[in-house]
Amino acid sequence: MATDDDLLPARTRLSAPLVFAVGAAVGVLGGMIGLGGAEFRLPLLIGLFGFAALSAVILNKAMSLVVVLVALPARMAAVPASEVAAHWPVAVNLLAGSLLGAWAGAAWAVRMRGATLYKVLAGLMVLMAAALVATHSTTPEALALPVWTQVACGVVAGFGIGVVAAIMGVAGGELLIPTIVLLFAVDIKAAGSLSLLVSLPTMLVAFARYSRDGSFAVLGANLRFAAVMSAGSVAGALLGGLLLGAVPDLVLIPALAVVLLVSAVKLARHR
Repeated sequence: MATDDDLLPARTRLSAPLVFAVGAAVGVLGGMIGLGGAEFRLPLLIGLFGFAALSAVILNKAMSLVVVLVALPARMAAVPASEVAAHWPVAVNLLAGSLLGAWAGAAWAVRMRGATLYKVLAGLMVLMAAALVATHSTTPEALALPVWTQVACGVVAGFGIGVVAAIMGVAGGELLIPTIVLLFAVDIKAAGSLSLLVSLPTMLVAFARYSRDGSFAVLGANLRFAAVMSAGSVAGALLGGLLLGAVPDLVLIPALAVVLLVSAVKLARHR
């Protein structure tokens, strides 16, 4: 296992304001589109702060978990708990797949060669860019599916989302929200709350699998770094939520998609 000096360059260890500012910028971007922003944080952990791919994924997962824990009670205040509870079968349906997917995704990530993981992350960044554009440029309409087909699709979709979330270290809301709307005809506000309820246990399962591997030590070795960036991410997400709608989607969404695509190219070329 690499030492702390190998995992984080000295110049960033000593610059808490920079770490906080980067976390805040990521949080603002995510908050402005109603997400946590972990997909924007991951390439910065690798490109700016010098973490290896797997270490960056584990740190990103830890910070995503903090953001979800903070966002969940805030979200419950905006959407009545009774409204969310009425859709509990949807959460159970998706969790039936996402928990397995999170375990499998984390297991695959720790076994991948570094060069392979960079390319896989690049491909998933492209997927996130496509999901971002599709979700914000169209109004999803629910699919009229028979009940058992709906359940089967929910398990399969949950598994895929669990894999993606585990490998990238994200909460998966970018994929969960449109899935909940399309498959289960849930209002998008309630879908946002349900996505957090599904994300939380899914991330915990991924953590449990990562904790069995030596790479998990990166979290303990860089706990202060993770705490400072998490604080910045939470503060930024709150500010981004206040700025929701301040920048037109026709400008913001393509710009963020380009950011993700550029990040994907850089990850694919990473040595």
